[in-house]
Amino acid sequence: MNKEKVINLIKELIIELGEDPQREGLLKTPERFTDALSFLTKGYKDNITDVVNEAIFASEVNNMIILRDIEVYSLCEHHLLPFFGKCHIGYIPSKQVIGVSKIARIVEMYARRFQIQERLTSQIAQAIKKCVKAEGVGVVMECRHLCMMMRGVEKQNSLMTTSSVLGSFHNLATREEFLSLIGRQI
Repeated sequence: MNKEKVINLIKELIIELGEDPQREGLLKTPERFTDALSFLTKGYKDNITDVVNEAIFASEVNNMIILRDIEVYSLCEHHLLPFFGKCHIGYIPSKQVIGVSKIARIVEMYARRFQIQERLTSQIAQAIKKCVKAEGVGVVMECRHLCMMMRGVEKQNSLMTTSSVLGSFHNLATREEFLSLIGRQI
């Protein structure tokens, strides 16, 4: 990102919205907003190889492994407003497991891009499956969208739930076990 270019664009936007970028409270806003935007979209600079960083380990475990309540913060690609919530991930390994912190880092990498929740859920599931060659993966994401809460229909208590199941998680018993363990019902 060309930081100076973005700063100037933000100054122009402030003017177009009817404000004075030279007003005391707005003097440093273009720089602060540019830094914030850089942080909120840092997932574009990441790749799965660097994120996982060889934290794949041989294992004979073939039971379901679950990491739940991973905080998610992303920007809706339609309005550039935040959506946020929780992500729950389960997988059944096939001779390999992934370091637990790497699961959260994978979520973070994909969330720190302009997104829609549906695609984000799928990308996480596919990445976990590919990294450990898992027998199956299940991902459930529950998020609140400011584009629905602050504007448009203004529904304050809406919660969007998405899921992605791959491999053995298509089996009803496996899916039910996963949902039960994360405290959800079919």
